[in-house]
Amino acid sequence: MMDVRRASERFRGGDPAAGIESWHALSFGPHYDPDNLRFGAVIACNEEHLGPGAGFDEHPHSHTEIVTWVVAGELTHRDSTGHETVIRPGDVQRLSAASGVRHVERNAGRSSLTFLQMWLAPLKPGGEPRYEVVRGIADSTPYALPEAGAMLHVRRLAVGERTAVPDAPYLYAHVVRGTVRLDGELLEPGDAARLTDEKNVEAVAVTETELLLWEMSAF
Repeated sequence: MMDVRRASERFRGGDPAAGIESWHALSFGPHYDPDNLRFGAVIACNEEHLGPGAGFDEHPHSHTEIVTWVVAGELTHRDSTGHETVIRPGDVQRLSAASGVRHVERNAGRSSLTFLQMWLAPLKPGGEPRYEVVRGIADSTPYALPEAGAMLHVRRLAVGERTAVPDAPYLYAHVVRGTVRLDGELLEPGDAARLTDEKNVEAVAVTETELLLWEMSAF
C-alpha cells in the first residue's frame, strides 16, 4: 500500500511573528490527529523555516532519535552535552536524546534557513545521549540508525534517472527538491509517500531531484 501526503496537506505551526514557520506531516504539538500519530518509526517530519536570527530556545528531548537535513542556509546547534556545530546542506545531523538532553537550534546567519527534521522512536528507551554529524554525505550512501531499526537513503537523481526503492515493512519517502514519479504518482517538493510492505517500486526523476528514503523494520 502507498499513501501519498501532499505538502499542502501539512499542518502549519511555528510562530511567524518570531520568524518561525513550521509545517508538520504528522501529529505534533497542538495539532492532534489520532489517525496520523506515526508511520513505522517516524513520529515527526517537520519542515522548518527560520528567518535570520530566529530559532528555538533551549528545550528538552528524551527517548527520541532526531535527524536533521538542511535544505538551504545554515543551522547552528548547541546541546547540553557540549556540542556546538553548524549544519549545512548535504550534512546529516543525528541527536540521540536517549535518557534526556537539552539543545538550542538557531539561524545565526543572514539568509533564510530551511531544514527538515525527522523524529524516530527508538526500539528501546533510555541510554546515554549521543550526537553525530556526517558532512556532505554522498549520493546512495546509506545512513544506519539501528536504535530505531531504520536506514536513511539519500538519492540525488538527474533527469530521467531511476532508483530502486528499498523493499521494507515501512518506507517513508520525502521529496526535498525536484519532481519525481513514484509508482505512478508524481511527487513534488515537500510531498511524501508512505509505503507499507511494497516491493519492486522505482522512483524516476522528472527533474533533478533530491529524495530522502527511510527504510524501516516492523516495530
